[in-house]
Amino acid sequence: MAVQRTLVLVKPDGVQRGLVGDVIGRLEGTGLKIVGLRMLQIDQALAARHYAEHVQKPFYKGLVGFVTSGPVVAMCIEGPNAIAVVRKVMGPTNPVEAAPGTVRGDLAIDLGRNVIHGSANPADAEREVGLFFRPADLVEYKRSTEPWIVEGA
Repeated sequence: MAVQRTLVLVKPDGVQRGLVGDVIGRLEGTGLKIVGLRMLQIDQALAARHYAEHVQKPFYKGLVGFVTSGPVVAMCIEGPNAIAVVRKVMGPTNPVEAAPGTVRGDLAIDLGRNVIHGSANPADAEREVGLFFRPADLVEYKRSTEPWIVEGA
């Protein structure tokens, strides 16, 4: 099992609706750990870098407008297969397609207000974590519960 780091954002709708604690609890409940955490207001420049791959798509302007509309909570999450585990916890991008028990399946009904962002793959994760966190912002630590979460830890 490869230990990975990935970016998770609780988007402005999740912050405004008071869902940050629920999202964190769901992620930590899997055994993943938070190694970086901050609340911030994303500006236009950071949003443009974060969503650069979508710049030519028709939904780009709305995406940037939404993510800059209020504070977000950014997390760097670490653990075995963290990217896949986070994506499973999030559920599909469209909440209508998301299963009950996922963040989007339980907490969202609209594609444009789907509460959470998670990196799609290892390259995106590395780039996105670097956009939101400096290396000094990330904390290395071992939890005493790790042998109960991962065999051989």
